[in-house]
Amino acid sequence: MEPIRIVWGTGEGPTEMASYDAALADAGIENYNLVSVSSIVPAGAEIDPVGTAPDLGPAGERLTVVEGRATAPPAADATAADTVSAGLGWVRDDDGPGLFYEAAGRTSPDEASRRVIEGLEAGQELRDWAFGEPEYQVVSADVAEDRHTTVVVIAAYGRSEPIL
Repeated sequence: MEPIRIVWGTGEGPTEMASYDAALADAGIENYNLVSVSSIVPAGAEIDPVGTAPDLGPAGERLTVVEGRATAPPAADATAADTVSAGLGWVRDDDGPGLFYEAAGRTSPDEASRRVIEGLEAGQELRDWAFGEPEYQVVSADVAEDRHTTVVVIAAYGRSEPIL
């Protein structure tokens, strides 16, 4: 079984989508069609925080993900915090199923971390599973003055698959 890789990135661009594409490129997954799933870790899956994804298959294929993502408009247009953050946390049994939880927004890295942990705790309360210690990854960036800024933390499930 291929691992679930945790990747992250930041990007800037003239539009929201351009900055998102740049963040995906920074994480190494810009050439895939991302298909979001809720947040259950399959039993027996290895979770590997790698930062930047290796080659996961041909361009244009489908890649299953859980995604924490936040985009901010240029700082000159904003009145909120000067930082944008995204976090993704996970908790699981040694060999059993587990949970992912994401949090993102125009917020500090500490606030994103707090929200991830709170979400994981709430999810654990809903399930009768034996959980270990939670782990998480948070990425943040200063909001650019004249460009959109995006941050992503993504759990990429295995390798890509043909979409057609």
